[in-house]
Amino acid sequence: MSKPGILRLAEDRILVEQVRLLCQHVARSIIPTFVLVGMIFWVISDAGDPEGTWVIGAWCVLTAMTKLGTWLHARWQLARGIDTANARRLVYVLMAVNACNGFVWGLLLWASLDSSTMVGSIFILALFAGVAAQGMSLLSPVVPVFMVFVLFQLVTGATKMLLLGGEDYTAVGLAGGLYVVIMVGQAVNNSRTARESIELRFENLSLLEKLRQETQLAETARRDAELANMAKSKFLAAASHDLRQPIHAQGLFLEVLSHTGLTPHQGEVLASARSACLASGEMLNTLLDFSRVDAGVAKPFVRPFLLQPLLHKIENDLAPLADAKGIVYRSRECAIAVNSDATMVEMILRNLVSNAIRYTGKGGVLVGFRRREGRTVMEVWDTGIGIAPENQQEIFREFHQLGNPERDRRKGLGLGLAIADGLARALGHKLSVASRPGQGTVFRLELPLWIGAVAATDHAVSHPPRATRLPGLQVLVIDDDEAVLSGMAQLLRSWGCAVAAAGSISEALELAKVQAPDLIVSDYRLRGNQTGAEAIAALRSLLGKDVPALMITGDTAPDRLREALASDVPLLHKPVVPEQLFRSMSDAINAA
Repeated sequence: MSKPGILRLAEDRILVEQVRLLCQHVARSIIPTFVLVGMIFWVISDAGDPEGTWVIGAWCVLTAMTKLGTWLHARWQLARGIDTANARRLVYVLMAVNACNGFVWGLLLWASLDSSTMVGSIFILALFAGVAAQGMSLLSPVVPVFMVFVLFQLVTGATKMLLLGGEDYTAVGLAGGLYVVIMVGQAVNNSRTARESIELRFENLSLLEKLRQETQLAETARRDAELANMAKSKFLAAASHDLRQPIHAQGLFLEVLSHTGLTPHQGEVLASARSACLASGEMLNTLLDFSRVDAGVAKPFVRPFLLQPLLHKIENDLAPLADAKGIVYRSRECAIAVNSDATMVEMILRNLVSNAIRYTGKGGVLVGFRRREGRTVMEVWDTGIGIAPENQQEIFREFHQLGNPERDRRKGLGLGLAIADGLARALGHKLSVASRPGQGTVFRLELPLWIGAVAATDHAVSHPPRATRLPGLQVLVIDDDEAVLSGMAQLLRSWGCAVAAAGSISEALELAKVQAPDLIVSDYRLRGNQTGAEAIAALRSLLGKDVPALMITGDTAPDRLREALASDVPLLHKPVVPEQLFRSMSDAINAA
């Protein structure tokens, strides 16, 4: 920004602030001026010289009236408002007003020097200089206004001293001229400082406005992202629930069908159908795992455990996948114990290993460990495609996949690493990645090292026993989906159970009055916004005892998961594997 000269006015918005500052100074100066005028009259007036007293009195009245007019004008302008439309015109008005003011102060020498003593003359000249200094402090925000004031004051006073003649007055006049020059220089400096302060304030206001706008944009973007995330979660929950229902029913019917007489070819077709059904269930369970992390219902159960049994379990489960691709899968033997949630650590490691196998075409996958200052760093190495630096944080976002533009379902949903990252954060463990494109990747999970005894944990390879029979067990099944209700009833009857099927809470209560159930199996979401938890509570209240119960849900919405888990009833997630259902029913009966 170019700097204005001494007599050149600043740009409009800065000039407005300069004029406002000047008027504020003037509006605050009336009392000191009246005190000064009164002191001048008291010092200079002389009872022995009535004419001189009358002259100085008249000057005092004129000065007071001039100052009062200047003060009223400044107050009026401040009340009226100063803007870019009237600022420049107001400068010229102020110049005229202060020209009169300076002229009146210059008349002080005309009214007093003729009759004053040497001491009085020194006092008057000192006051004259002080008024010029005061004018500089009051009027310097707008230099032309001050220059007009001091010019009229100096010219009026200097004229009187020249008329008086004498070397003393001539010297005083020259000194006064030099003093005025100094005052003008100081006024220019003050004006520049005021202008720079005003400019800085405008710049700060501009920065604050930009910051406010950017903050507003960021807040809008954050709200949009939250709304989009909520919409995504709701869509996934609804889609997951609606998909789980028929897949769950399909699994039940296929299990019933497996107990019928089938030809070898029919058995092969049934096995393929069951495999496809299980694959669909696994994909939906991946969505469920992500929803559990997203809902914050995956609560850690921290305790010491040995890593080796967990490694054996994962190797036995996933090594066949590596063998099918012709790559090597190895995990180092270790006797390390850590302090964490064994189930969550298993899920993290399982996702990391699955991801490594999926993106490794040749070479292999290695699971190893390092000890570092009270912690264990679990590492999953692969010789796969690698990850570019710009994508190494993006891979932890949900549904983000590299090298799968065709969305091949065999390459998963892009949720494995998001689940691993969410579980690591829930546990407070650091999960990091290092990679070079074309050379491979290593994921590192830091776990707290445990020194001491460790209780035995069950991480052995588990194959749930195939469901056999539950003869004579009276089961009340509640589900508002007819296909699921029919499939569940047929499956339970094939296990020897006596089944009563209800589509609502009211139907279940009527059936329970006829025959009290030994076990309740209820869907969580029922008609009329009712829930399985409400159904179980109503049945228990009717029967007067805590009947063993299970809930089955296809919901993955965070709120629904939290509500279901809060009921303290064992919760299974659709599609339920028949062996899992059989085991859960047996556990519920045995625990009663």
